[in-house]
Amino acid sequence: MTSRILIYGSPVLRKHTEPISSNTELQHTVDQLFSILEKEEGIGLAAPQIGLSKRIFIIDTTPLKIDDPSVEIIRKVFINPVIKEYSPEKTDFNEGCLSIPGIYETVERPERIKVSYQDINMELVEKELTGIEARIFQHEFDHLEGILFTDRLSPMRKMLINGKLKKLQKYRR
Repeated sequence: MTSRILIYGSPVLRKHTEPISSNTELQHTVDQLFSILEKEEGIGLAAPQIGLSKRIFIIDTTPLKIDDPSVEIIRKVFINPVIKEYSPEKTDFNEGCLSIPGIYETVERPERIKVSYQDINMELVEKELTGIEARIFQHEFDHLEGILFTDRLSPMRKMLINGKLKKLQKYRR
């Protein structure tokens, strides 16, 4: 585990992560994820982005409140998450990623999802997510599967940003 964000090209970003079976050192990991996320001013962070191949991510929408006071603050930990159902309705949103700095692209994702996960107390939670929470959840969940948002772009869009991605890979931290 590192105290900085791993950049595009780091092998751990492409690995399928391992489940968390106990809360051993869980609070330390969660504290580190929130600390790094706050420092980087992001809204979501998955364990692989700090070099930990575990099924955990966090969401904190606090930075969105600066531009839109109506945004609900969501600050949660998701352990061993599963997406059980995707809505057929899709929405587009301009996504970025702390592991792919400087690149923002429109990504289509399901508008609603039904999920299950364990909270910080390892209690099972099942619920339907919508809006920005569903969007961030799907983005961070992809990290646990070794998928980056750029993988969800059309071949033409990928080709257009390929040079930027190669530069990131060459100069990754």
